Amino acid sequence: MKITLSKGAGFCPGVKRADIEIRRLISEKAYNERIYTLGSLIHNRGYTEELSALGITVIEYPEVEQILRDETSLMHTIVIRTHGIPKEQYESLIALGEKYGNLRLIDMTCPSVKKIHRIAEENTDESTCFILFCNPKHPEAIGIMSYANGEKHAISSPDELLRIDFKSKIPILCSQTTENLELFAKIKKILKKLCTNAIFFDTICSVTENRQKEAIKIAEGSDAMIVIGGKESSNTAKLYELCRSVCPETYWIESPSDLLAEFPDPLKCVGITAGASTPDGIITEVIKVMENKEMDFEALLEDTLKTLHTGDTVNGIVCTIGDNEIKLDLGVKVTGVLTKEQITDDPNANLRDMFKVGDEVAVFVIRVDDRAGLATVSKKRVDADNSWVVLKDAYDNGEVLEGLVVSANKGGVVVSALNNSVFVPASQTGVARGGDLTTLVGTTQRIKLIEFDVAKKKALGSIKVVLVAEKQAKEEAVWATLAVGNRYVGTVKNLTAYGAFVDIGGVDGMVHNSELSWKKIKHPSQVVSVGQEIEVFIKELDTEKKRISLGYKTEEMDVWAQFVKAHEVGEILPAKIVSITPFGAFAEVSEDVDGLIHISAISTKRINSPADVLNIGDVVDVKIINIDNENRKLSLSIRAITEAAEKAAAAEAEAAEKAAEKAEADAEAERLAQERADMAPYIVGSID
Repeated sequence: MKITLSKGAGFCPGVKRADIEIRRLISEKAYNERIYTLGSLIHNRGYTEELSALGITVIEYPEVEQILRDETSLMHTIVIRTHGIPKEQYESLIALGEKYGNLRLIDMTCPSVKKIHRIAEENTDESTCFILFCNPKHPEAIGIMSYANGEKHAISSPDELLRIDFKSKIPILCSQTTENLELFAKIKKILKKLCTNAIFFDTICSVTENRQKEAIKIAEGSDAMIVIGGKESSNTAKLYELCRSVCPETYWIESPSDLLAEFPDPLKCVGITAGASTPDGIITEVIKVMENKEMDFEALLEDTLKTLHTGDTVNGIVCTIGDNEIKLDLGVKVTGVLTKEQITDDPNANLRDMFKVGDEVAVFVIRVDDRAGLATVSKKRVDADNSWVVLKDAYDNGEVLEGLVVSANKGGVVVSALNNSVFVPASQTGVARGGDLTTLVGTTQRIKLIEFDVAKKKALGSIKVVLVAEKQAKEEAVWATLAVGNRYVGTVKNLTAYGAFVDIGGVDGMVHNSELSWKKIKHPSQVVSVGQEIEVFIKELDTEKKRISLGYKTEEMDVWAQFVKAHEVGEILPAKIVSITPFGAFAEVSEDVDGLIHISAISTKRINSPADVLNIGDVVDVKIINIDNENRKLSLSIRAITEAAEKAAAAEAEAAEKAAEKAEADAEAERLAQERADMAPYIVGSID
């Protein structure tokens, strides 16, 4: 018998995407987490049963709020099925998540379906008439229709199109992704004749289109055709209809066991195709049965379906190696599927580097699906069982373990340590309450086991306990070196109203506001900022209460002391008027050094107010008349300079007057002397 398998049979990209994600969620599931799918993730009964055995519950939209309300202590992860959901339900789920805070929504709507949602929402309004070629009762169609605005119609045949009254509205035509391509082309042709302004969107999935074309081609050259897929699957139904139209001997089956009842005697040429939601394992088992059709069919099928039991640990031989999974020959008529998530926690691991075809691998059987011909297995579980004793010893001995944080949720993080998953509650992560736990994912952390349940093989760990212990040890080491007078370059950690806390190498000390500055400050932010490095010294130590008082200000930082060293009483300096009061004016003589010019020391004339002769900002010369070092006060005077200037001017005037009088007297004496000299020749003798 010749068997031809359609290359496009089985999971489409959208379904593969959803399958990978759901298995990732299962592998990373936290102890306080529940995972649901909103409706069946895909239309395949065997696949849905497999997920159920792995703890995935199928729920419908009306059940969601009740679950969130009744189980507030749990985290609920809801996966939206590949067919999508109505817009109003999606928006409601977002609102419920915000309301209860215990909902994580994972949208696995097929990207091709999402595209139609956008088309419907962005291209329709009151002026349009949206038409969807579909199965009106299919969840994909119901979801798409909810995004269309204005008038809308769901049709399943060309006849229904003829019954629509467009009322001068612009027709917008789309198709469900899995519809019949030829029938959609016929509807487009009719609509073009009815409305010249119609707008068409070719939304039948290209994978579906290629699958249908390939199936028809295979069916045309086959004596019989087998279509594998769930009875609720829309795309499988279309495949069946198309194949049957060219090959009357077409059979729609869900599993290999259906062949017993339906399939005829052996034929020369048989074609096989499968819907987008059909697992590879089912397709493989159907082929196995068909290849051995000449044997006793019922006995063969019974032998094929002999399988393992959940909980078994068996050795398998590696048959194939893919990017994200390997398949194993388990020595029975089911294929072992070992995903990367069940092998290692390293997302960057290369399976081809870890395994070779023919390698023997010990695995734990998680789930056996006879219908699909698959067994979901785990290497991590075997490794975990082998290392469980080691983990128990670590708990008993109080050892600190090192592990990789592989996932996070609202309740905490999961750490892979000694090939086991250890859950660390949020309160034990060291992350502040309400902080982002996902920042820990991918990091290596040191943990200590704080609870250990042998029966349930459940371990709780703490990162915080290790951090606190390490911090205490570091602090003790630092305290042993502390002494009054020691100087450190520390980092400002935080500020309070009364001072700044500074890390001096593992312990914190406080610099009081009075120690931050020589002048009075209202808040430490006036001097330092968080993160700033400053040089401090220990003023006081209280080893019992673990308190450290630090000093920061030094004499070199004291502008008053530096000023007093450089200046003395009687010195005249330029000063800037910085404030005026009724009793005087304050003038800045140096940076951060002010002195008072009393009202009586401003002018030699009587004034009613300093403001009568001075303005803020004026630069005047002042004389230092007193330095009160104890109270750090400076007395200044403008009047003293003025009086001194006036006295000097008066003395100079008096001296000038005396000099003038003397010069006048000297001139008179000289004149008299000259007169005598001039009369001398005429004097004959003296008269007594």
